[in-house]
Amino acid sequence: MNATAPVDLAPVAMLLAIGGVLALAPFAWVWWRAPARSPRALLRALTWATLFLTFDLVLFGAFTRLTDSGLGCPDWPGCYGHSSPVGAAAPISSAERAMPTGPVTQTKAWIEMTHRYLATGVGALIVLLLLLAVLAARRGHGRRLAIAAAVTFAWVCVQGAFGAWTVTLRLYPAVVTLHLLGGIGLVVLLAWQTQAFDARPLALPAPMRLVLWTVAALALVQIALGGWVSTNYAVLACTDFPTCQGRWWPPMDVAEGFAILRPLGASADGGYLPFAALTAIHVAHRIGALVLLGALAALVVLLARHGDEARRWGWRLAAIGGWQLATGLSNVVLGWPLLAALAHTGGAAALAACLAALLTRAYQAPRSEGSVRFPATVSARAAP
Repeated sequence: MNATAPVDLAPVAMLLAIGGVLALAPFAWVWWRAPARSPRALLRALTWATLFLTFDLVLFGAFTRLTDSGLGCPDWPGCYGHSSPVGAAAPISSAERAMPTGPVTQTKAWIEMTHRYLATGVGALIVLLLLLAVLAARRGHGRRLAIAAAVTFAWVCVQGAFGAWTVTLRLYPAVVTLHLLGGIGLVVLLAWQTQAFDARPLALPAPMRLVLWTVAALALVQIALGGWVSTNYAVLACTDFPTCQGRWWPPMDVAEGFAILRPLGASADGGYLPFAALTAIHVAHRIGALVLLGALAALVVLLARHGDEARRWGWRLAAIGGWQLATGLSNVVLGWPLLAALAHTGGAAALAACLAALLTRAYQAPRSEGSVRFPATVSARAAP
């Protein structure tokens, strides 16, 4: 495995072809379902389909990480210079014989490459989104949607780069965490774009919008902390609740735990990461969860005072908050089962998407005199 070049671009063409083929199925479904097959109708349906598949991709990325398959193919973008583990069967078998429980096995190679195939397919769909958005903009259906699609395309390119660095830098914790945040960011961007077609303006006063932004910022910090816990394998630093290691405040090494520029399992000075550092990471995530759940509860109460539509959004946020609490506790007391860990990641993505959609609707509502609508395509859609 050490002799393998970290980057081998030989299989790029085949991987792009696989991604294109994978994108054909959802696009064909969208084409069949879209009324009149106008560029705008196709764009609406494809945006929703891409959001759904991106959410699935975030979950599969978590599955790849949680099954220790991130280095199932130790080079990028292919597997030992091949486009699939089939062509790489010999070096994979050799690595597996040398280390039967190591990072490279046939199963892990397939999991890793499946993640890359799915990511390439989502990338192809985002390219189609950009093309359709530009076409719709030329027909007068919203220049802002084209800009949003362009931002999403740029974002997915950066996300691809972080996927490559995840492999070439051997699961460097800061890179893996940023890769997770990039996936959540893609979900947010696509959730925001769906509101251009389906949003009903939600009138909220300026203080409520400030509360929304505050909760969104807290959610971002908490998702980053959760990624840091997962990428450093700090979940099992505390296996009891509400205490940790039988104490309310166990021994912790915050400086080592949050030293960002260090390899996986290493301290800042190159030694082994102490257990107290893992404890600090875990406890910080618990504290963040307490703050975020409190802020969510306050937001739910405030939304209930602003009409039926706002109340429904509050119930959605309350349901997601309860889901996150239940799955987070399950990770601790049940010993980090795979299903609970995946459910927790899914809840984080759902919370980010819900907050993004709610913020978009809040800014589509009239503020004082006149109205502010964003994106402008909502007005175009409502016009006779």
